[in-house]
Amino acid sequence: MGVVTDLRSEPASLWTGPHLRTTVGVFALAFLFAFEYLAVATVMPDVAEALDGLPLYAVAFSAPMATSVVAFTVVGPWCDRRGPRPAVDAGVVVFGAGLLVAGLAPTMPVFLVGRAIQGFGMGLLGVAVYVVVAQAYPERLRARAFTVLTGAWVLPALIGPAIAASVAAALGWRWVFLGVPVLVVAAWWLVHDAPSHASGEGARRRGDLGRAVVVAAAVLVVSLAGQRDLPGWPVLLAVACAAVLVAGPRLLPPGTWTGRRGLPSVIGTRGLIGAAFAGAEAYVPLLLTLQRGLSLTEAGWALTAGATTWFGGSWVAANWSALSDEVRRVRIGAVALAAGIAVFATAATSSVPLVVPMLGWALAGAGIGMAFSTLSVLTLSAASPGEEGRASSALQLNDAVVQALVLAAGSVVFAGFAASSPVAGATVLVLAAASIGALALLPASRLR
Repeated sequence: MGVVTDLRSEPASLWTGPHLRTTVGVFALAFLFAFEYLAVATVMPDVAEALDGLPLYAVAFSAPMATSVVAFTVVGPWCDRRGPRPAVDAGVVVFGAGLLVAGLAPTMPVFLVGRAIQGFGMGLLGVAVYVVVAQAYPERLRARAFTVLTGAWVLPALIGPAIAASVAAALGWRWVFLGVPVLVVAAWWLVHDAPSHASGEGARRRGDLGRAVVVAAAVLVVSLAGQRDLPGWPVLLAVACAAVLVAGPRLLPPGTWTGRRGLPSVIGTRGLIGAAFAGAEAYVPLLLTLQRGLSLTEAGWALTAGATTWFGGSWVAANWSALSDEVRRVRIGAVALAAGIAVFATAATSSVPLVVPMLGWALAGAGIGMAFSTLSVLTLSAASPGEEGRASSALQLNDAVVQALVLAAGSVVFAGFAASSPVAGATVLVLAAASIGALALLPASRLR
């Protein structure tokens, strides 16, 4: 006789009973990732000046992205084989060590080593947290759990840059890094005892680590060559992109980049949606400051609005019964994202009231919020039992690689416009991002 589960015996909320501690811990870890990401962007000019490292400025952002690619490849099978707890423990140690190395760095190269270590730790924790969600919550609560992860980015978007700037002014930029490890340990304590089940399976495929190293190095070169500052950058960019296109798909479920039905299309859809949003977001402040005369602070509020509506879209997706069909809400989210980005492009036309592009960007945020968290839930649902780690790794690895390629391509295109018509260049790239969002509808038609 089968076992009948009484749903009334399960907690109906993430914030009560046995789920409370895990939910607070997951939120705290995501909050710290978001805060550190925004804080580093805020204080990097001070870091570059203090360490005489302006020529290596871009590496501070591309190095953690590259090392996270290797971490994604390692941690997925590890979580499946041993459960997420060892990966959470290791991720906290590595991330904290990276913060300390960066905060104590006497030179820019040492600082970059710290950033690379941080990226590896964040890669471990990023996948491990997804597996914690898969194992700690029943399926009906997973969408709400991912809304919690999304919500953890909203508060840092509102206060993170201001706090980081205040800390840097009062104590120095080093304390933006040195003050976080204690908070990381506190978050780890909350999530450490979350349910952790090992399947005993999940061996890493032969050659995956080598391919991950190749992709990581190529992502780093793509990010640097996209700035058009390196000698021979066109050749470097072409070789690096070729390396990503050859080795990248072999780290992912077969058919991820060709729209195979099921899990490959889930991963492919999220990669395109994330790349569309990131590709447009990079040029939002530029258009608002150059064409509309806003200050950087005022333009930053547009980004904050997008982060807030991202959370709103995620909340609606998890709680509104009219959107209970997960596949339909991914498609609605993709349409809203593409339409919102296209509307924001009207910022380049001075005769259009400023409120129109601002509302467009808010719509784009709502669209990605609705689609992104839903695709995370679909990834865990589509994964074979005991392979949630591998699926989560593939999801986040694909996000990183596709976004790196799109941002690098955008940098190359924009550099051609920068001297003569930067507004036109930014507008072209925002419209291209809208097209990428619309392109996501193709794999989204094969999610079932």
